[in-house]
Amino acid sequence: MRIAELLSAVLPAATPWLFSFALMTAFELLLPRDRHSARGRIAGVLFWAIWLPVMAATYAMFRSLWHWIGIEPLLILPLQFRWAGPFAMILAPIAGAAVYDFFFYWCHRAQHRWFWRYHAVHHSIRELNAVNAYHHITEPLFQAVLLLAPASLFGSDIGYLAPAMAVVLHLHASFIHSPTSVHLGPLRIFFCDNRFHRIHHSLEERHFDRNFGAFTTLWDRLFGTVYFPAEDEWPDVGLAEIGQPRGVIAWLTLPYRLRERDDTAPAAVASANI
Repeated sequence: MRIAELLSAVLPAATPWLFSFALMTAFELLLPRDRHSARGRIAGVLFWAIWLPVMAATYAMFRSLWHWIGIEPLLILPLQFRWAGPFAMILAPIAGAAVYDFFFYWCHRAQHRWFWRYHAVHHSIRELNAVNAYHHITEPLFQAVLLLAPASLFGSDIGYLAPAMAVVLHLHASFIHSPTSVHLGPLRIFFCDNRFHRIHHSLEERHFDRNFGAFTTLWDRLFGTVYFPAEDEWPDVGLAEIGQPRGVIAWLTLPYRLRERDDTAPAAVASANI
């Protein structure tokens, strides 16, 4: 892939992330629940600066491969909600995001079950915030196979509202990792918020392998992995056996410094949890 092609792929992919990071970091600084170090945030920004071009290039190659093979959606889901009139502009992106989250839910569970070593990078973060919610450099490869491939078999007819769905997903992904005092209140029954997702990152054994969804609580409720936190429940996060990476080399090599999941001593470590 040439530099110009890479840039043309990176800019559209990076823009919603940058908007989400800026907005949620502002909330974290103005309405904090936890206060985090500048050093941790700077490391997160650096990792994202490396990760986003890799993600954009991987996704672009996936789309090119799918186009070359000629794979088309097997089913088009009717998500335009024409009957809702002007409210369709709200309902359609939300419905599209909820459907996408179904595929993310199972991708996420597969990562915990079979690819924990690499996904553990995301769970090692102890100063969890919008810019610190990074993944390992290999994450786009796993997402291409476990998320994009199956999701590509199901299209939708939301058309011009697709960019709105993308913004919703990116903003929500930053929000659920954010240590801000802002949350969704009673709406968390259906939508994941930062309190709900923090349980997934918790160091407490009773929270392990819970709350895999990133947008809606629906799939966790349906498949028996839901845990609704109490109003004041805000557990410490990270991994007991290894700290979050503070430099690029530590970030890249963390999966290889972890023992295989089956060999990790306590069951609590083995199940440690997005």
